[in-house]
Amino acid sequence: MRGRDGDRGARTCERDAYSNRGPLLMKRVTAAAEMGAASDGFGGWRARVAACRESRKLVLVIVAIALLLDNMLLTTVVPIIPEFLYDIRHPDAPLSMSLDDVTTPAPPPTPYCPCMERNSTPVFENVTHMNLTAEREERHKELIHETVAVGVMFASKAIVQLIANPFVGPLTHRIGYSVPMFTGFILMFLSTLIFAFGRSYGVLFVARALQGIGSSCSSVSGMGMLAERYPDDKERGNAMGIALGGLALGVLIGPPFGGLMYEFVGKTAPFLMLSALALGDGLLQLMILQPGVVRQETEPPSLRDLVTDPYILVAAGAITFANVGIAMLEPSLPIWMADTMEARRWQQGVAFLPASICYLIGTNLFGPLGHKMGRWLAALSGLIIIGLCLILIPMARKLEHLIIPNAGLGFAIGMVDSSMMPELGFLVDIRHAAVYGSVYAIGDTAFCLGYAVGPAFSGALVNSIGFEWMLVIIALLNFAYAPCLLMLRSPPARDEKQSLIISDKSSVRYVTYQNEEEE
Repeated sequence: MRGRDGDRGARTCERDAYSNRGPLLMKRVTAAAEMGAASDGFGGWRARVAACRESRKLVLVIVAIALLLDNMLLTTVVPIIPEFLYDIRHPDAPLSMSLDDVTTPAPPPTPYCPCMERNSTPVFENVTHMNLTAEREERHKELIHETVAVGVMFASKAIVQLIANPFVGPLTHRIGYSVPMFTGFILMFLSTLIFAFGRSYGVLFVARALQGIGSSCSSVSGMGMLAERYPDDKERGNAMGIALGGLALGVLIGPPFGGLMYEFVGKTAPFLMLSALALGDGLLQLMILQPGVVRQETEPPSLRDLVTDPYILVAAGAITFANVGIAMLEPSLPIWMADTMEARRWQQGVAFLPASICYLIGTNLFGPLGHKMGRWLAALSGLIIIGLCLILIPMARKLEHLIIPNAGLGFAIGMVDSSMMPELGFLVDIRHAAVYGSVYAIGDTAFCLGYAVGPAFSGALVNSIGFEWMLVIIALLNFAYAPCLLMLRSPPARDEKQSLIISDKSSVRYVTYQNEEEE
């Protein structure tokens, strides 16, 4: 009996143990399922991030944002720096103060005498008029002198970028595009903060020069990255048109943004907002590009071979001549408007708005259209339009008169830039190895050469020959250079065998393009 009772007790204990263990097992199973689901969710998230890192469109977005912020900083200072530097040197008579407020003193309190009233009033008015004329002449001379200092500061960015490009281009062959791209973000972020808190000419000059190094890293790496990700000539033209649209949007937003913020908020606010936007772009680069060293498998062409290629030089020269006119206008047009039209801060910024809007339209329109009609023809037409618009600008006497010539100027520059940038990649494909860092260093150097020569010489030219003749000379240079683009009508390949291969590829590509249109 005792044995049976013992067996029964043991079975009861086992049953109780299993009954107590059941909920615990269920909890463990549920927890394991939840962990599996969480791991699946995390794995799915990682898979989506990995897919994003392989996306060409996201790379295009990152490059476009980098160009947008770089050029927004480039042009935000245009309506701010000239007046800010003038106000530093003339704290008692800032440029925003009317000359009537500066020169007209309060009449001295004198005893009332009817016999003196008739004689004293004209004398007082004549003295006031003479003072006003003298002050206006003095301010005119100060503004002309200011153009030189502002031009040198504006040119410093392009000159430093010009020096950095020959080093950044070959560097991308050794370490890839992502590390220089991220370095450009860091330098631009620091430059923006220095602009925000700088209060002297020297500090602002350093900020502008530092931006030049960052711009070199971002522009060369960004364009090279796009050329590598978009090997097809037509797709590459479309992608670069979109990226240059980001550049155009920065040029579009910058001057009115800087002018309005400076007048109604202050000098520091626009640069702090730009630094916050740059920080967001840097985080996006960290997540998508994951900066790291990537070596090129193909042997890159030497910088000497590219520089001595006449077809590459013609394409790069078109970029320089197209941009030198607007580069000369940046430091001189606001001061000329303040001198001849007595334009306010916001008007000096808004004057560049038509050029920026039409540049945005031109780059997006002639990315694909330039491939169809011939990029050489689009660039040639653009240079002629630029010359005509530069001649029309000095004829303006009101802000409204600047709308049409500035709009035509921006549209034509967009025609040239969106045609010649992909043309540089195409020339490297058919005449050299398909490695793009150095050729876009040349393209960016050509761009910077215009922005270095323009502001650096604009002040001296305005002093010596005047604003009007300066623009007429640049217009004549554009007219003279335009026929050189006929060389790019059918550029030859490096050797006969490669020429036959490219010819076959080009014919297939054009037939496919036409078939897509017919469908």
